[in-house]
Amino acid sequence: VQLQASGGGLVQTGGSLRLSCKASGLNFAIATMNWHRQGPGKQRELVASIASSGSTNYQDSVKGRFTISRDNARRTLYLQMNSLKPEDTAVYYCETRDTWGWGTLVTVSS
Repeated sequence: VQLQASGGGLVQTGGSLRLSCKASGLNFAIATMNWHRQGPGKQRELVASIASSGSTNYQDSVKGRFTISRDNARRTLYLQMNSLKPEDTAVYYCETRDTWGWGTLVTVSS
């Protein structure tokens, strides 16, 4: 199983970014997929999840600002992040069944 995350970068407060995670080596369509993040000096935390049914769950701090989605045909997971805040600064990781991709760094400047 391989997960390749991309899309991070530097953005100003209030800006937007879309992260992508390309998956291979698994039956993507039936996998629950997750986005996690780890900010500087913080523990890694679950940000959002999406089940095979399309059902989603979000950490309270990102509700209404982030949207997780999936494209099963492209075997790709997305995280649309709007109204970004400095506290969203972190390395973001995609994960499924305890398999982790390389992170992508998101930096939000104040």
